[in-house]
Amino acid sequence: MSNPDRRYFRVILGAKNSLVREGLDGGYIGGGWNMDRDLSEQPAESWKGFMRKFKPVYLERNPGSSKVAAGMDCSALYSIVYAMQEGDIVLLRSGPTEYTRGEITGGYQYCPGEALMHRRSVTWLRDSVQRDDIPEHLHRFLYSGAHVVQLPDPEGEMDALVEGRARPVVSVSGDETVENPGEFAMEAHLEEFLIKNWSACELGERYDILTDDDGALIGQQFPTDTGPIDILARSRDRSEWLVIELKRGRADDAVVGQIQRYMGYIQEEVAEAGQTVSGCIIALQDSTRIRRALQINPSIKFYRYEISFRLREG
Repeated sequence: MSNPDRRYFRVILGAKNSLVREGLDGGYIGGGWNMDRDLSEQPAESWKGFMRKFKPVYLERNPGSSKVAAGMDCSALYSIVYAMQEGDIVLLRSGPTEYTRGEITGGYQYCPGEALMHRRSVTWLRDSVQRDDIPEHLHRFLYSGAHVVQLPDPEGEMDALVEGRARPVVSVSGDETVENPGEFAMEAHLEEFLIKNWSACELGERYDILTDDDGALIGQQFPTDTGPIDILARSRDRSEWLVIELKRGRADDAVVGQIQRYMGYIQEEVAEAGQTVSGCIIALQDSTRIRRALQINPSIKFYRYEISFRLREG
């Protein structure tokens, strides 16, 4: 039976997951980021309050780092210290397509002098899972470059995976924002297609999907305080941020409101002085309601995608 209180997190340990073996052998997950301060003495607070307080600390401890890095790493730190609870499940990428599952079994620990100084104890489960075992509509969260990403599990699919039960039949009917389930299913693959074929699409002529200083992709499912951005890109002259949101069969008003919230986050938390923020909604079908809404917000563009399919004999 699905556990409504249990949450799932995909974690990466160290730059490019370089410290995965330490976590597996030591029975913990964690992060460092030169934030050498015992946060057990820090009163619990909201995500936004934590970010306001510790992003300046991060930038001081990591000279030359960007606001993007500060936001992503401080968000991961907040998840490790406050968001994760005992009984939650973590998925640690332990191979190219392999994930080791573990259960959070202890509270926050501070281990000064260690690379992963901010820790949570984990009991690793014996059997790992392959990426293909994980529900396909969650794969986009697995690809995120963030060190910690929470995986939504409203239908209990991850519960079934961990407990070895048959996966439940998933319906989006319970999501009030989804008007077209068929479109929702189709666009689950569109994001990956855009990422893999970015250089061949129109947006790729001017923008690059955001990467970190080591070249790792972090612009897919970029975390914000109101949910993850599907794709975050930046113009090659670094003057403009582009927030890309796939409609995924949702109601017109829902997708317009969401992209505006994401753009507001990027403007306030990520953009540097002089940088602008634009938006792009991508959908299968035309929408008069979206076009009307965007008439008073010309910084958001509306694109439709087309699908071509042919059968050839022989």
